[in-house]
Amino acid sequence: MIKRYTLPGMAKIWEDENRYQKWLDVEILACEAWTKSGKIPKSALSVIKKKAKFSKKRIEEIEQKTNHDLLAFLENISETIGPAAKYLHYGLTSSDVVDTALAVLMKEASEILLEDLEKLAGILKEKALFYKHTVMIGRSHGMHAEPTTLGLKFLGFFAEAGRNIKRMKIAQEIVSVGKLSGPVGTYSNLEPKIENYVCKKLDLKPEDVSTQIVPRDRHSQFLTTLAIIASSLERLATEIRHLQRTEIGEVEEPFGKHQQGSSAMPHKHNPIICERICGLARVIRGNAFASLENISLWHERDISHSSAERVIIPDSCILLDYILHKTIAVVDGLTVYPEKMQENLNLSRGLIFSQRVLLKLMEKGMSRPAAYPLVQKVALQANEEKKNFQELLLKNKGITKYLSAKEISACFNLNYYLRNVNKIFKRLK
Repeated sequence: MIKRYTLPGMAKIWEDENRYQKWLDVEILACEAWTKSGKIPKSALSVIKKKAKFSKKRIEEIEQKTNHDLLAFLENISETIGPAAKYLHYGLTSSDVVDTALAVLMKEASEILLEDLEKLAGILKEKALFYKHTVMIGRSHGMHAEPTTLGLKFLGFFAEAGRNIKRMKIAQEIVSVGKLSGPVGTYSNLEPKIENYVCKKLDLKPEDVSTQIVPRDRHSQFLTTLAIIASSLERLATEIRHLQRTEIGEVEEPFGKHQQGSSAMPHKHNPIICERICGLARVIRGNAFASLENISLWHERDISHSSAERVIIPDSCILLDYILHKTIAVVDGLTVYPEKMQENLNLSRGLIFSQRVLLKLMEKGMSRPAAYPLVQKVALQANEEKKNFQELLLKNKGITKYLSAKEISACFNLNYYLRNVNKIFKRLK
């Protein structure tokens, strides 16, 4: 009989036993549909449901002879059923079973990934709210730019997580299709109602137009979606790695009490979890590229996609599930050093306020072509001579001709830069 699973862990979804069970589910449901059409006797269906069992070991033994996994599976099932087995696989081709079962597996895997993504989004939102007003330097090209907050940084990742949830739901829907339409998709020895019955029972939609297989653009969209999500996690992990660098030291991924960072240097706290996330994201992206190659097949189909999919689909799902869990752990346990953020904010001795000075001069009537080199000259002097930018501005007659000391001082007010933080947060609920 059909075995119903509660949602297992990601690795168990892709175990051979679960894959064979899904094959058996499709075969039995097809028999049910044929019974309703009068093609299979009810007594035979009863025997099939009662006796159908498989043995992974026995399937592997038979496959050594057949060199065809589904035929080996059917032979093993037939051994357990007896004479009624003649009704198994009636009118079907291998991909009717394999592709439909694969859709169920990807649908199950998607549920786990969506659960992971929802959890990550929740933690990112918590961090964004908690650090909403924790001021730090924003960086562009790796260089100090203007002030921002750690909360805004987390808010950006929260927004991205929300987009990834939407992408994952779309990808799940795209691959949640079955196909029982025969060797070239013409229902030559089937009827669409058989396909409709099986797909409805498995909570799938029938493929609109199939050949011998479900078109692989669906699978590629699924895997490229996983690759985009992995790349988002890599972006977050890369940011943490940068902020953990010795010269910056603003955050640090969790480091266990008995953890050791280096075989040679006892002082090291290396961001190994974030580095692992980045490395595995590359693997997932590589798998997505292989899925793009799988779209183009010969005529109604060849089998070049099959060997690749046996690796890239399970591995990508398992790896993404893994790095999602690791990202959740890193963000949840992140150590934050606000005092170091304040220290870094002051490293440039006020140079990060240069645009405000530029704009103020323009408000006073100077043109940009005239104001920009004037401010830049003072900024370069402050940087080269390691002097305070504001103090040099106050001594520059070209600046003080337009701006009073009070107006120059107002350009260095942090609150001005952060006045719209609340408005940005209101965009995301």
